[in-house]
Amino acid sequence: MIQTARLTLRPAEPGDLAALHAIFTDPVAMRHWSHPAHEHLEQTAARLEGFIRAERELGPELMILHDGQLIGRAGMWREWEVGYLLAPAAWGHGYATEALTALCAEAFARHPACAALTADIDPRNIGSARVLEKCGFTVTHHAANTFCINGEWSDSTYYCLPRPAAP
Repeated sequence: MIQTARLTLRPAEPGDLAALHAIFTDPVAMRHWSHPAHEHLEQTAARLEGFIRAERELGPELMILHDGQLIGRAGMWREWEVGYLLAPAAWGHGYATEALTALCAEAFARHPACAALTADIDPRNIGSARVLEKCGFTVTHHAANTFCINGEWSDSTYYCLPRPAAP
């Protein structure tokens, strides 16, 4: 578990299902995600199981809580790629930046062989681009038509955060 100034980041638990489902079924939250909003609880249950497994196998994969309420997740879903998702009610408060900063520090601490972390976002997701830039990520390249969600193609912008130099 990681405590930041305003957040608690902890591994996923089976009891997170309802709160995660509320986020994963929200079309606004899922607008720039790599798959469409969930329609069934079973989809979210499978994703939650994936988060639990990812924490054990690669980690960190963490749920983001504010005042005890689950507001999102941040984690590594591929070797060394980070991702995050917050409920729209949590947008605009700096929580994503705070969580991603903690996640990156934890990822570098857990994985000494990791030279850099990466991220992939839809370039239309201006808020996410700002979060990555605030956390020190820089753009490496762009690619067209990388995801097709509900018949709509989106592009990708790729970011990189090199491991900080040792003090």
